[in-house]
Amino acid sequence: MIRGTTKVVVCGVAIIAAIVSYRHAYAVVTEYGESGITAIMIPLTIDGLVYAASMVILHSARAGIKAPWLAWLLLWVGITATLAANVAHGWRNGLVGSIVAAWPAVALVGCYEMLMWLVRSNTHQRPETAPEMTDINQQAIHAYQESVRIGSPLSERRLAERFGKSRRWARAIMEKAANEEQG
Repeated sequence: MIRGTTKVVVCGVAIIAAIVSYRHAYAVVTEYGESGITAIMIPLTIDGLVYAASMVILHSARAGIKAPWLAWLLLWVGITATLAANVAHGWRNGLVGSIVAAWPAVALVGCYEMLMWLVRSNTHQRPETAPEMTDINQQAIHAYQESVRIGSPLSERRLAERFGKSRRWARAIMEKAANEEQG
């Protein structure tokens, strides 16, 4: 019940904050010379960047691998950009105006990241593993194949540490995973 109501509130606040933040960014973009479809799309790229980076980080958490540094970098770039656009919108009203105008961006990013945390932490309680993956070797093969699929392959050391096994075991798992992919 707590998780469910929290998700509803977080989503509600995020929707409201996204709308206000978008309007602020749109006003700044149009004030500085953009118009038409470009002015409509630029604010969407800012929040879209935050969303895309967060999804990559979420996927990495679910796959049990380290998120790519680019995802973290772009998450912070997107957060900085949305804050900057909102601060710029309120700038003409002084420091207090900037703080008030920045609030929707803070609420949006904060709520969105809390929602992502709820989703990430929920996956640890209910893993998305098929019944045939109850064997640790199959879990390891799947984890390694998934890490390769997303372009961030687990090393022998990381695979061994993750499953509490030796590097020799991890090497064998990596070979089995490669053979399964080929066969």
